[in-house]
Amino acid sequence: MIDLQISATPEQVAEAAVRQVLAAAAQAIAERGRFRVALAGGQTPLATYRRLAEQAADWTCWEIFFGDERCLPPEHPERNSQAAQRAWLDHVPIPPHHIHPIPAELGPETAAARYAELIRDHLPFDLVLLGLGEDGHTASLFPGHTYEESALVIPVRAAPKPPPARVSLTPRALGKSRSILILVTGRDKREALARLRAGADLPITRIKPWGEMRVLADTEAAG
Repeated sequence: MIDLQISATPEQVAEAAVRQVLAAAAQAIAERGRFRVALAGGQTPLATYRRLAEQAADWTCWEIFFGDERCLPPEHPERNSQAAQRAWLDHVPIPPHHIHPIPAELGPETAAARYAELIRDHLPFDLVLLGLGEDGHTASLFPGHTYEESALVIPVRAAPKPPPARVSLTPRALGKSRSILILVTGRDKREALARLRAGADLPITRIKPWGEMRVLADTEAAG
C-alpha cells in the first residue's frame, strides 16, 4: 500500500517535500553523522531543490548521489547533475567531494560500471527522491525494458525519450534506502499515478525499499 499525500498545488508539494527531506536529514545526521540522498532528475523536483537552497541545514554532513543521468558532456544544461547544481547545490556549502555525479560523459557502459563501484560502498541511502513520467518511467527505467536485476547501475541505450543513451540506478539499488519520496505533479501524470496506485507492473513498483515509500502529489495528478 502506497502512502499518498495530496497537496493542492505543485508549490505545496515542493514545500512538503522540503520539510520531509530536512526531517530525514536531521534524523540521519543525529543517528549516523551523515545524510546520503539520491536525487531525481526532470522538471518536477526543481521546485523542491530551489526551496532547499534557501534553507538552513547542516550541509557539511550531506552526501549527494543521482538516480540517473543523460549521456551528455559534463557541463551540458540538460544533465540532471547540472540542473540540481543550478537550482540548489551551487548555493549551499556541501563539500564538493560529497557530491557524486554519474560520469555519464564516459558512455553508458563505462559510467554504469564506475558508478556501481562508487555507490556499493555508500549504501544504503538515507533517502531516495524519484519522479514519475507520463509513461510510467522513473529514473531512466522505462516500462517494457528489461535489465539485469542483480545490477546496481545499468547502461541504457534505447530510452524512448531523448537522449537515448543514459545511465540509471536499478530497482535493487534504489530500494536500498531507508525512505523513498516520489514527487508527482500535473494533470499529464494522472494516468501514470493511477496505474501506480493500482499496483500496475511499472519500474517504480519493482522497488522494494527498506523503509517507507511515500508519494507527494498535487490534486491535478491525483485526480
